[in-house]
Amino acid sequence: MAIEDLFKVVKDRSKADVKPKEPKQKKQTGVEIPKGLLFKCPRCGTVVYRDDFERNRSVCSACNYHSRIGFRERLEMTADKDTFTELDSGLTTLNPIGFPDYEEKIAELRRSCGINEAVITGVCSIHRYKTVIGIMDSNFMMASMGSVVGEKITRAFEYATENKLPVVLFTASGGARMQEGIISLMQMAKTSGAIARHSEAGQLYVSVMTDPTTGGVTASFASLGDIIIAEPKVLIGFAGRRVIQGTIKQQLPDDFQSAEFMLENGFVDMIVERKFMRPTLSKIFRTHNYTRDEEYRGGAAK
Repeated sequence: MAIEDLFKVVKDRSKADVKPKEPKQKKQTGVEIPKGLLFKCPRCGTVVYRDDFERNRSVCSACNYHSRIGFRERLEMTADKDTFTELDSGLTTLNPIGFPDYEEKIAELRRSCGINEAVITGVCSIHRYKTVIGIMDSNFMMASMGSVVGEKITRAFEYATENKLPVVLFTASGGARMQEGIISLMQMAKTSGAIARHSEAGQLYVSVMTDPTTGGVTASFASLGDIIIAEPKVLIGFAGRRVIQGTIKQQLPDDFQSAEFMLENGFVDMIVERKFMRPTLSKIFRTHNYTRDEEYRGGAAK
């Protein structure tokens, strides 16, 4: 046997003795976290248990960002217990410009959110001051302003004017509702007219801007309050940051369109933390010579 063949046989045997390598098992990099267990702050990135976050009124304990909350949570934090009576609950949205699948979208949101539209209006008491209240819920189509939103807000102000009551409106919106076209933009003028008549009647309107308040809502009723309050760290503006930078060709400050920036530049009157909102509103009513209605316990709005 040639020396070359000998080495070939040895080499082949060595290959046969070697067992094939098993594929490496991928290391587990973490454990699966149940959905909804944690909350990550969109402002500072702090992660906390959602239960702790909600016990803190949905406020980030690290940076004091006041997160978005729904209608029911807002009402519970603001109004006296069992005093709220809804106004115009039967108003429902149609499809005025025939936007594709709009009616189906609205129906699905009603089922998932448990409310008929992006704003709920009614009468309640706040520290025994009888008040007309409106709360926009960003869970419902980002609280965009359509025909029913504008109509409910207009009627709320008309009710307050007739009954000589103050109005507190918690705004949170992405702006006008594109699915209703020009009709959504008409709500800006309609709501502004109702607010003007309420003001001419000598009544008080307090606008409370929450996260986010933008677009046509900011350009109309949200900015027309006799007193404008904002929650800490919330987004307030009209057009988006990138649109503005592209238009003016300038770099904007890092805190541009934040509540703190708006306060510094005179756009809002005060920033109030959620835990102090009720007593602050009570002091405002007292300062403007409204009297407590000790007998009001809720019920049918007349």
